[in-house]
Amino acid sequence: MNRLVQVAGIIDADEAALLCAEGVDWLGFPLRLPSGKDDISEEDATKIVSGLESPRAGVLISYLTDADEVSEFCTQLGVTAVQLHGDVADDQLRKLKSDRPDLYVLKSLVVREDNAEELLALVDAVADSVDMFITDTYNPATGGKGATGLTHDWEVSAELVRRSPKPLMMAGGLNPDNVAEAIRQVRPAAVDAHTGLEGPDGRKDVAKVRKFVSESRRAFAQLG
Repeated sequence: MNRLVQVAGIIDADEAALLCAEGVDWLGFPLRLPSGKDDISEEDATKIVSGLESPRAGVLISYLTDADEVSEFCTQLGVTAVQLHGDVADDQLRKLKSDRPDLYVLKSLVVREDNAEELLALVDAVADSVDMFITDTYNPATGGKGATGLTHDWEVSAELVRRSPKPLMMAGGLNPDNVAEAIRQVRPAAVDAHTGLEGPDGRKDVAKVRKFVSESRRAFAQLG
């Protein structure tokens, strides 16, 4: 999996169709959020995922931490990839990968001001149990670990890319204006955006999505 563009926070089928039309590879569905405020119902997400045609794919974005629960939820939704943002124990990651080798497992690395060494140690500990890592940004004001709209120190992400034997997706405050520079500095395998592509109404803005995809493709191509 390389040079992927993911957009998260799908609201409905119309938004999913817009993203597919603009060339987005993966569509992320944050569900069963700790806040209880999901963007979309599980039923509607399942319908959208079932209608996606390869190479497009739906990704469950989850804060669940139990391997069996994650596996069951992925089966319910029909997804083949899951992005784990919760504090999943190492043994649960290994169990999920062992029980569900068909699932593409992404593990979040949430960047704070002072936890770079902790994240590097986590990469060393669980790289054999995941398929990809994804960086994101912690919001100290809210405790949010994703969809914060905040950027982080990109040098931390770059160091994680250099350290990890598995590919890394970069997220955290990316938008059409900064994604190309982020790719040049960090050299990730994939990028993800959520709030940076939304208009005032909270829906994905077609012009922002189009520019985000084109800037991402251009920057990935320049990496050689």
